[in-house]
Amino acid sequence: MTDDDFQYAIENTRVILAPEKQIATFGSTSFRFYLISELMDQVNEIRVRDGRIHAERPQILTPEHYCRLLLEGFGEKAARYVEMLRERTRDMAVLRYGFQFRKTDVVENRVRDTMEAVIERTRRQVEHSEEPLSAVIQGVDDAWEVCLLKFTIDLIERSCGGNLGDFRRRGLV
Repeated sequence: MTDDDFQYAIENTRVILAPEKQIATFGSTSFRFYLISELMDQVNEIRVRDGRIHAERPQILTPEHYCRLLLEGFGEKAARYVEMLRERTRDMAVLRYGFQFRKTDVVENRVRDTMEAVIERTRRQVEHSEEPLSAVIQGVDDAWEVCLLKFTIDLIERSCGGNLGDFRRRGLV
């Protein structure tokens, strides 16, 4: 894939229906996704991928922890610099999110219909199933994994503020 292919996939990822809930702060979360894409070589041939993304519990990385990571393989001067960093950032923490994407969970179905009809049918199906951790995403067929990663990054951004708030309320940050 070229840079243009990646950019095209990112720009053409559209969340039709977002999960009602965000990534859980104190446990793992499993999201179901339906990624809908049009086959490039066939008219009105749509692929629907149904699978899961598993988000691990967000972890707090303190300056102490990530400074230790920075020092692997470096000498004394680097250690002094990292110590300076540690002092400047002692009140800062970073959240680390971990995702597992298992292709074995993905089922693909091909449908002969218009993109709009398949999207609408899938959206209604998810809304009626009352699955608050489901998403319907429109993407690019050849780069569907890029579209899925774009969705997960957006999900992290949406969840981050609430997760940080939860950590603060418990005095962890």
